[in-house]
Amino acid sequence: MKDLAHRIARLEAESQIRQLVARYCFYIDDRQRDLIGTLFTDDATLRSADGVMNATGVDAILDQYDGRFDVLGPGHHFMHDVLIDFVGDGQTEAIGRVSGHAELWRMNRMMVAAIRYDDVYRNTDDGWKFADRVINFLYYVAVADYPDILRTPMRNHAYPDPRPADFPEALPSWIAYEKSRGRG
Repeated sequence: MKDLAHRIARLEAESQIRQLVARYCFYIDDRQRDLIGTLFTDDATLRSADGVMNATGVDAILDQYDGRFDVLGPGHHFMHDVLIDFVGDGQTEAIGRVSGHAELWRMNRMMVAAIRYDDVYRNTDDGWKFADRVINFLYYVAVADYPDILRTPMRNHAYPDPRPADFPEALPSWIAYEKSRGRG
């Protein structure tokens, strides 16, 4: 059994990472550009699973967000579950998966998105930060199209042409399950 100090340090680290995830949502929605930069390590990467977003370093990440903000109106991000697994002794690195939703104004219409983030967190002199963040979409769709969106794998409507969703169809577990059922 680990000693009490180690267990408390682990709880504090988890709390700090959860605060990091929450700050991300508020800073993005409030367009607090200078604060967004404080969430990432100097060498961080921010990517989307579809490859549209791909930036390395704080300046490139901020430039990438400037481009995103240029095409987005108001938005509201909210996170549901945060799964954190500490690497090694848990003092310097952790990996995480975060599920959430966003309500956004894009392409002159109200849209909703179901999101998963695959994260790597690093403990720095300034606290826990994102070292890598990959954004994945189950769907990104106009509210009017929401009721039937899960009928098709072409669920990413963030662009003029619908594109495949990032999950679950591309996940190895989904592929294996479909094959076990004779559908893959």
